[in-house]
Amino acid sequence: MEIRVLKYFLSVAETGNITKAANSMHLTQPTLSRQLQELEKELGQKLFIRGNHNVSLTPEGIILKKRATEIIELVEKTENEFSSIKDEFCGDVYIGAGETKSIKQISDVMSTLKEEYPKLKFHIVSGDSEDLSEKLDKGLLDFCIFIQPFDVEKYPLKYDYINLGEKDTWGVILRKDDPLARKTSITIEDLINLPLLISRQAIKKSFDNNPILNWFGENFEKLNIAGTYNLIYNAAIMTENKIGYTIGLDRLIKDTISSPLCFRPLNPKLEVEINIAWKKNQTLSKPAKLFLEELHKKFQTFS
Repeated sequence: MEIRVLKYFLSVAETGNITKAANSMHLTQPTLSRQLQELEKELGQKLFIRGNHNVSLTPEGIILKKRATEIIELVEKTENEFSSIKDEFCGDVYIGAGETKSIKQISDVMSTLKEEYPKLKFHIVSGDSEDLSEKLDKGLLDFCIFIQPFDVEKYPLKYDYINLGEKDTWGVILRKDDPLARKTSITIEDLINLPLLISRQAIKKSFDNNPILNWFGENFEKLNIAGTYNLIYNAAIMTENKIGYTIGLDRLIKDTISSPLCFRPLNPKLEVEINIAWKKNQTLSKPAKLFLEELHKKFQTFS
């Protein structure tokens, strides 16, 4: 497989139309069609379902799209790293992160480096810990910010990490006009009969020591889970529209006078740690090394 052909494949997969993809890449439609047919022949699989005007991916095509995307990302990252060898003060740093206010600390490190090395570029990739750890393992990311229940300490042979020195607090995001908002904290008993919106990652049973599941204990099976979410902003909008109460982390929504929402911590209190990790024994690019050095300076510790 050639990188060029994989880019052709991805363009068609994203547009769903061979003619549009050909035009965007300045190819003729017959040329692009022939390249795709040769790719299918090379792989021995049908990748597209061809309609009158559009195409869609077969199950095999969906698999290739995921792999091709990773391959292209890795190729581009490698090209950028070699470009930065000529000038150690320019280049790219790729960081995966879940939703946490601790990103502010990482942003402070970026700001410090940008003042001294203005050509540096920082790329944030959002997602849950399992998706991001996979990208980190494959070399698509240089660093990942992990929030419990993902426990980086369980992988001492795989990752090095720095504890960011602060914790996120679990609680409930609810409307200010809700009677529960009069309380300073929320108990399990308060939540049993309420429609709840919960982070998909937070309730995964694949984690051996899941803080949120441990907090609910046997009461978890009694909960009325009205929905799940990946992004707290979307869940907050749903809460604003009275679809459910969001179980989430503090400091991720603006609790201002104009906001219809507020945050109340769980009682007993539930806090989780945040770490930034990188692959052990990985050869980092010069920009990534600069970033790591600045991290150590800021946190003054090796974890």
